[in-house]
Amino acid sequence: MSEGELSLRERKKRATRQRISNVATELFKERGFDAVSVAEVARAAEVSTMTVFNYFPRKEDLFLDRIPEAVETLSGAVRHRAPDETPLAALRRLSLQLFDQHHPLAGPNDTFPDFWQVVIDSPALRARAREGLEEIENALADALAETAPDTPDPALTAALIVAAYRSVYVTTARRLLAGDRGKGPAEDHQIRMNAAFDLLERALTPA
Repeated sequence: MSEGELSLRERKKRATRQRISNVATELFKERGFDAVSVAEVARAAEVSTMTVFNYFPRKEDLFLDRIPEAVETLSGAVRHRAPDETPLAALRRLSLQLFDQHHPLAGPNDTFPDFWQVVIDSPALRARAREGLEEIENALADALAETAPDTPDPALTAALIVAAYRSVYVTTARRLLAGDRGKGPAEDHQIRMNAAFDLLERALTPA
């Protein structure tokens, strides 16, 4: 559903959620995730602590707030693909669209190092990031099982897709964290993502 199709109440809720997340992100970047309490985030965002937990059941989700979006976006690409489009083709198309839009889910960019350094420095955030990958994998497996019944092993297929995406992402991330900037990492990221889908198609297409 697009922003314009939402009710005023829903738009206000989304705006509040985003404001809380933005405030939390800045505090975590300044002081570190473990040094900032949820109560401090609430005060800075001018809401109650209960309101924060209404939007973010776990403190980690204040920072890694796009996990639900990633789950919905990736599984949705499989569920709502065109009748003649394979799941892999739909996911490749989505990946390229997000890349062209400079969407945060498309891959690392020059703002990446500051954000992910906070994650690297926090065991709790690292654990939540791993859980997020599992959530994406499970959602993809469900979508494949429901909409592509000829998939031999939906769980294995989903695991391979997530592993390929993670490999490309991590390679680009390491370059950026090492100080590599400019167009090079982004261009190589797109090339490697296409290569990953090529490999997946060869591996997962029945002979």
